[in-house]
Amino acid sequence: MLRRTKIVATLGPASNTPEALERIVRAGVDVVRMNFSHGAAEDHIQRAEMVRTAARKVGRTVGILADLQGPKIRVRKFEKGEIELAPGDHFILDAAWNEPGNQERVGLDYKELPDDVAVGDVLLLNDGMLEFHVTEVRGSEVHCRVVRGGTLSNNKGINRRGGGLTAPALTDKDKDDIRIAARIGADFLAISFPRCAADIELARELMLEAGGKSLLVAKIERAEAIPVLDEIIAAADAIMVARGDLAVEVGEAAVPGLQKRMIRMARAHARLVITATQMMESMISNPIPTRAEVSDVANAVLDGTDAVMLSAETAVGDYPVETIEAMARICRQAEQEGGDSIDDRRLVDGKCSRIDQSIAMAALYAASHFNVKAIVALTQSGSTALWMSRVSAGVPIFALTPVEETLTKVTLFSGVHPIAFHSASQNPSIVLREAERELKRLDMVQDGDLMVMTVGEAIGESGHTNTMKIVRVGDIEHH
Repeated sequence: MLRRTKIVATLGPASNTPEALERIVRAGVDVVRMNFSHGAAEDHIQRAEMVRTAARKVGRTVGILADLQGPKIRVRKFEKGEIELAPGDHFILDAAWNEPGNQERVGLDYKELPDDVAVGDVLLLNDGMLEFHVTEVRGSEVHCRVVRGGTLSNNKGINRRGGGLTAPALTDKDKDDIRIAARIGADFLAISFPRCAADIELARELMLEAGGKSLLVAKIERAEAIPVLDEIIAAADAIMVARGDLAVEVGEAAVPGLQKRMIRMARAHARLVITATQMMESMISNPIPTRAEVSDVANAVLDGTDAVMLSAETAVGDYPVETIEAMARICRQAEQEGGDSIDDRRLVDGKCSRIDQSIAMAALYAASHFNVKAIVALTQSGSTALWMSRVSAGVPIFALTPVEETLTKVTLFSGVHPIAFHSASQNPSIVLREAERELKRLDMVQDGDLMVMTVGEAIGESGHTNTMKIVRVGDIEHH
């Protein structure tokens, strides 16, 4: 059974050798995430080539997601690597301190912290494991009382409860990395910590200037992003429900509801959505997931996410292949439990605004009323496949295209399976016949099956899908 929900896996020491990449591609990875917080330009270029080589060897299409680091709101390093803090301790976060940290204070990568906080603010460090209350701001020093203690080690992140840190979403490093992402031909570019639509628009401008064509993924991880979700989603091509930093800023209890709302909103805007963070965390060191993790992944699928993402599980975990295989099983099982109904409430603003969108919706409607085995979109840009992917019709959607960047782009579209397809003909009837033969060759359909096919009369041109046909495999020329 073909899986609708896509799997994004993060590269790291456990997965970035040619042999390991080949194994995780075979296991079912659809998109590989390259974390630009680690590694130099040459590392990223080399890894991108390794991903493509592994995909070719296995015979699958795999997308590449370049994930920008974003602003480093972190403590600096300690003399001994870490310290222990107890409730009631006094500790100073010092923007001017350039020595290694000690039991009393530590330096900051983010020099603007003293300007962004006030007495009474709550600072959460190391993904919320430690809680500091600000008692005084004196020049470069932020004096804190430790409320929840524990181990504080090198380079741990800092969040302010409720948001409000003014660090820009795109740092100078990120701007350089956008050029690297364009150079390696990344299919997707993730923007860390965007606060508003303007952050996404700037990233798109820089990507286009660099000659890149990446789809932009807005990572929702700041409290400030929540009130302007509509604008951010509209400006981006996709969003990531980045539950780690988001939970620290808005409180963990708020995240499940926000996750459901974001997935709903993204689909309503015809945008893609990735659900991320700690989905299979226990499998970093265990060969099977916990029951809670199984439910977490399944619920994201039932909510309608396009993709589920693995981070440390595949980057540094002991069981990267087993984790991907387990996630794939959970996704398939959850997908059998239900899907959307085909109705006009699933259209953007309740109506079709483009011809290719209306053709896509007609194809879905037809597929839901006949015993259709496949929906086939002959596409240049992937737009028709995107519209189709917004509704779960319970039928696999095959995107047939000669365009390499479209093949890799649809790797993130739920329910859409890329197939490289070239035709020398400009006659839609001949092209459809050739497409049918290719699907039969790949054993995706067989004689007697019903298919819904969409194509444009202007063969080879983007945005011209204007024809839908319902055909029975084996006698396509008669329909």
